[in-house]
Amino acid sequence: MMKLPIFLLLLSLTTQTSLSKVTISVTPTTLQKSGDTVTISWSNVDSPSKLDWLGLYSPPDSPHDHFIGYKFLSSSPSWQSGSGSISLPITNLRSNYSFRIFHWTESEINPKRHDHDHNPLPGTAHFLAESDVVGFESGHGPEQIHLAYTDVEDEMRVMFVVGDGEERSVKWGERDGEWSHVSVARVVRYEREDMCDAPANGSIGWRDPGWIHDGVMKDLKKGVRYCYQVGSDSKGWSTTRSFVSRNGDSDETIAFLFGDMGTSTPYATFIRTQDESISTMKWILRDIEAIGDKHAFVSHIGDISYARGYSWLWDHFFTQIEPVASKVPYHVCIGNHEYDWPLQPWKPDWANAVYGTDGGGECGVPYSLKFNMPGNSSDSTGTRAPATRNLYYSFDTGAVHFVYISTETNFVAGSSQYNFIKQDLESVDRSKTPFVVVQGHRPMYTTSNENRDTPMRNKLLEHLEPLFAKYNVTLALWGHVHRYERFCPVNNFICGSTWKGFPVHAVIGMGGQDWQSIWEPRPDHPNDPIFPQPARSMFRGGEFGYTKLVATKEKLTLTYVGNHDGKMHDMVEFLASGEVLSGDDSISVDAGARIGVVDSTFSWYVKGASVLVLGAFVGYILGYASHSRKQNGNKASWTPVKSEDI
Repeated sequence: MMKLPIFLLLLSLTTQTSLSKVTISVTPTTLQKSGDTVTISWSNVDSPSKLDWLGLYSPPDSPHDHFIGYKFLSSSPSWQSGSGSISLPITNLRSNYSFRIFHWTESEINPKRHDHDHNPLPGTAHFLAESDVVGFESGHGPEQIHLAYTDVEDEMRVMFVVGDGEERSVKWGERDGEWSHVSVARVVRYEREDMCDAPANGSIGWRDPGWIHDGVMKDLKKGVRYCYQVGSDSKGWSTTRSFVSRNGDSDETIAFLFGDMGTSTPYATFIRTQDESISTMKWILRDIEAIGDKHAFVSHIGDISYARGYSWLWDHFFTQIEPVASKVPYHVCIGNHEYDWPLQPWKPDWANAVYGTDGGGECGVPYSLKFNMPGNSSDSTGTRAPATRNLYYSFDTGAVHFVYISTETNFVAGSSQYNFIKQDLESVDRSKTPFVVVQGHRPMYTTSNENRDTPMRNKLLEHLEPLFAKYNVTLALWGHVHRYERFCPVNNFICGSTWKGFPVHAVIGMGGQDWQSIWEPRPDHPNDPIFPQPARSMFRGGEFGYTKLVATKEKLTLTYVGNHDGKMHDMVEFLASGEVLSGDDSISVDAGARIGVVDSTFSWYVKGASVLVLGAFVGYILGYASHSRKQNGNKASWTPVKSEDI
């Protein structure tokens, strides 16, 4: 009777001895800054599976299923031998890291436990080994440095993150090391209890966000390059950065604009990240360096980090944009993935299907505190969370007046935002800024199939398009749809021959996110439809990238730059006289005749929207029928499957 228990005991001891042979090491164990690389090596993994995985944990005492991210050991060429190594750049989360190895097989996949793409999340039942702790040295100064305008032309704001609330400052001058000014930064932070829903307020999504410092450099000369550092004597200073101040006497404007970029991670996590964002930042940095001592800024119009409640992705985002955002102001407006949650305070009946859970429970809190845009717009969240900020504002730079609006909060006639937009547009000094560019997240015009947003587009057309036409908005830029599309000068679905009364609309949500069906069929997305292109749509592109705006008082030029080659793929020019030039040819034909003459009454907004819905439906059916028979290529890792999450 004793033989079976003794056998099981011996088997258990043998198994434990086998598992104890697995070793894991990491070098180095001390890093200086975000982006420094560690190498994790392992050996003696018995009977390796292609699903064995390496988990990243921060803080190190996190439960097994609360990883930051993971990599399959099979990404190492030698994994089948039971040994291998993986090198990863690490982002400073203001807490230490550890790395753990787990055994996992296909038979253990739990279909009920999956990521945002419905790929199974790795199992933690068979823990094999854990590394020593990896940390970051102190004394190297703050990180996540980014600039922004204030409401005063001779100022520049700088924000950054550190691990404590002790006093930090910004010092600046015209030469590196010759600091003529210093200013103490104010400091803010938010807590887990400020989040409104899961996963942001849960133990998996929440990580300490650190302390956000906000300093202002004042009394800047016009158009001068300044050097600056942020930090303190006791805790260390950043390396020297520089920027060119605004020049109100110059009519030249340079801006780099896009939406929906997100961030990239060197590992898989609970939601998809955006690898194309790396190329977007790379090419913009190239362009910034090419203009030398000219002033420029960046405009990111909603869906900023795509953290969606997984707070460490904000750290990745700011680390990724720092080489650009520490050189030029980085301006933003709010998108659905920063804000939307079930109990948001403004949610009229028509918006029930529009506003959902896209913010991952963040309810605008990280967005509101990690950025500080001009103006003082804010909306109460109705919770203990701080008010949502950075909703709508405007500024002049060179020959252009820029207006930022929020499509996630009340914009209809009678609202505070509507009144701001109306008063702002009617007060523009066209002798100083002959061109006006309005930017918001969800588009007023698009030919993509977004049935969920149809009520939103109808309200934008009803309440805001008349203002845009009346006050001669030159260009309206939108994100949300993850492709590039440029329209004719348009008002009430009719194309005109001038931007005066007929603003040009462009969708520029191609910064990095890939949850959107493309205009052309893709081999790896055989079931995604393509949609018909009406006459008012002058150009559509499926290329990731950004737009570049260059203006003087005589002309504004918008170009679309593709990420695969860094070259121009579309261009439109606006003359101060009102003429619009598409590429080399003037848009002189009233394209409205090709889609029917439309009366200037709101009833025709509904008809126009119906045409869009019908066209999108037909395109969906045709696209599905023509592409459903194609086969996906084999993939070595999980395949993203969602295409409608915007």
